[in-house]
Parts: sequence; C-alpha cells; structure tokens
Amino acid sequence: MPTDFTTPFSISVPATSANLGPGLDVLGLSLDFRNEFSLYPASATSIEIYGEGEGVKRFIVDNMFVKVFYKTIRMLNEEYAKGKGQPQYRFVFHNKIPISRGMGSSSAIIIGAISAAYRALGLQLDRDSIVQKALSYEPHPDNITPATFGGLNVAMLGEGKDRGKVLHIKHNMPSCLRAVMVIPHRSTSTKISRQSLPKKYSFNDAVYNLSHASLLVASIMQEKWDLVRQASRDRFHQERRMRSTPVLFAVQKCALENGAILSTLSGSGSSFLSLCLEDDTKRLFGALSAKFGKLRVVEMGLDNEGIKLEK
Repeated sequence: MPTDFTTPFSISVPATSANLGPGLDVLGLSLDFRNEFSLYPASATSIEIYGEGEGVKRFIVDNMFVKVFYKTIRMLNEEYAKGKGQPQYRFVFHNKIPISRGMGSSSAIIIGAISAAYRALGLQLDRDSIVQKALSYEPHPDNITPATFGGLNVAMLGEGKDRGKVLHIKHNMPSCLRAVMVIPHRSTSTKISRQSLPKKYSFNDAVYNLSHASLLVASIMQEKWDLVRQASRDRFHQERRMRSTPVLFAVQKCALENGAILSTLSGSGSSFLSLCLEDDTKRLFGALSAKFGKLRVVEMGLDNEGIKLEK
C-alpha cells in the first residue's frame, strides 16, 4: 500500500436498507448497488461528481466525503495532525445511491471517506475501527454496519466496558434472494422523519416489535421464507413515516400480492424495499413497474462484501 500519496485508487461502498420493518435502528441490509470513490494524486484538490448529485453546486463547495477524508487523515497520522500540509487529490465520484431516499447514501459517503483515508496512509482497512470512527458522523449503527461489512447486520451500541462501541453480528445473505426498490422522486429528511415518531410506546407495541424483529432475524438466518412476511410487520415507525408519501401504501400492497416475502420502508424513506426469491423477481419487478411507472423501480442483488477496494 502507498505511503507517499502517489498511487491512485478506488473504493466502493454499497447502498443499505435499515430497519426492515420492526428492527428500528437495529437491523440493516447491504445491497449490491454501489457508490465508487476514486482518488488521483494531484497538485491541488478538485472534485468531480457523476450520477447522483451531479451538477449540484453545494456538493462541490461543501463535500462531505472530502471533509471526512481529511479529518480522518489528521486523526490517523500525527504529522498531519500537527499541521503538515495535507495530500492533494482529484476526487472522482460515481454515485448510484439516491440522496436522501433511505438507501444509506450518507453512510456510504462516510464509510468510503474513512476507508479511503486508511488506504491513502498505507493502512489495512480495519473494518471494526472504520465503523467505530463512523459513529462520530452517523450515531445509529443500522446503516454503517452493513455498508462496512456487507450482509444482514444486527447492531447495537455497547454498555459497560463496551460503552459506545458498535457491537454487531453479520449474516451472509443467500444468492436466491433479490431486491426490488421503488424510489420516489421525493426526498426525505431522517431528522424531520424522526420528529413524527412518538416519544413513548405502549407495552403491547414494544412486545409486538420485539417479537417480530427477533423472529425476522431468526427466519432469515434459517431461510424460513414463509415466516419473513409476517415477521417484518411493524408498529413503531413505518406507518407514520409512510403517511408523508401515501403512494407507498399501494406499493407495499402490490409487492406483497406479487411475490415479495418482505416489503418495508427503506430506512426513513422515501424508498421502499421488497425482497423476493429469484424466481419471483420478474413478476415483482413487472408488477411494480407497470403500476408505478412514474416512480423509479430498480432490481438489484444483495451484497455480502461491504467495503471493496476496486484497484
């Protein structure tokens, strides 16, 4: 690995879907739909964006990836922390992940920037350290864990001697599953979306979500797909958040009638995730595309790799 900042490299990070219904702030799934971040040594810093965010001036003027990258460089290297001139790059971003649509675009940028700093300094990509550093920017681990490790992740913040540490279990997803994502043109602010949620939940609703989230994870790990549909129901957040984009109720109904084993709001929305067995993909994709032609419908695989060093 380079230590003189003269070697170009690229890192990609997958999209993610958090919550999966009842697993609010706990469950996250990695999708084979990636942003790729390429860094080329240069005499001065410059930024190029292609795909999502292309042509948006504020992403050039105040770029999150570049800010997190240089902050991490200073954090990891004493010389740069003391004021040594920072390395200059031409940053080239090829973004597939829609912005503010509940598919983990912020997490992908944060994880990508921290990983790139490790790579630029010639350090191994220590995924546990990377996800821990990402907490400074993303306080909930449901998106940053699958973005880093791939697969299905159950994550929480530790207590006691592990206080503030991301504790998680990863499960590799089988190749027999596919994802179909319906992506409205309307963006959603996670912060504003959270304000629609109650401060307290009833005992019955708490038990409901606890039982459903637990059964959902067990069903996926044991590949008991007949249980996943029922186990993915939620009483904590999904219906309240969907009210801001009412068409999502029809999206969910259509998906469940056409082969989806799970159909849930992706993160805080506005995108909607449906999982199906591979043989049902054509039927599900076709039904959603036909009925919701004004929305973007994308089919994709699931990802078990997380961060990838592309070159």
